[in-house]
Amino acid sequence: MGLFKSDEERRIERDMKVRQGVRRIEKSIREQGKFTEEFIRNAQQAKRIGDNAQYNFIRNSLKKTATIKRMLERQLLSMKNAMLIRKQAEASADFAQAMGMMAAEIGKLFGETDLVKTQAAWEKAMVQSQSMEERMGMFLDAVEDIASEDAELSSASEVVSDEEIDRMIEAETEAEHQQELNRLSGLRAELDSLKQEGEKQK
Repeated sequence: MGLFKSDEERRIERDMKVRQGVRRIEKSIREQGKFTEEFIRNAQQAKRIGDNAQYNFIRNSLKKTATIKRMLERQLLSMKNAMLIRKQAEASADFAQAMGMMAAEIGKLFGETDLVKTQAAWEKAMVQSQSMEERMGMFLDAVEDIASEDAELSSASEVVSDEEIDRMIEAETEAEHQQELNRLSGLRAELDSLKQEGEKQK
């Protein structure tokens, strides 16, 4: 049945695949975020109990997770940019087709000689637009292939350092400590307020 699909059907099918690819990458990014939160909590626990072996293991897992997330974010950005470029190419093709029809109508009004010349110019523009769309389709296919590659193939520039992971864990620990201090401060203020009210009623 695939042999008898129209160009429009193939375009819609390709668009659906691209959108599915974007959704899969977005889901994977959210999952990596959840993994990161869990690993940070586990690293904090390992640090509290002084288990350096577990801490180092978790830190390496965090590093891999951060690397995968960064790679996925880059792939998502590439796909979104490719989709925008394709929309621009489609708009150019639509413009060329519309202008081609207008040129044909103008040519009819001004005579056959002008029609031939004008049609030739706009047909050339339409061929260029169509070839651009084909190239964009090939580019989108290539981007989708890249998105499905194994995370282990990410380049060395994407590797997250131990220092970055340590800072991530420390920042989360400090944030939790500050929240606890704020909570205690709020409780003290509430107790002081109750105490003052009690003294006023005496």
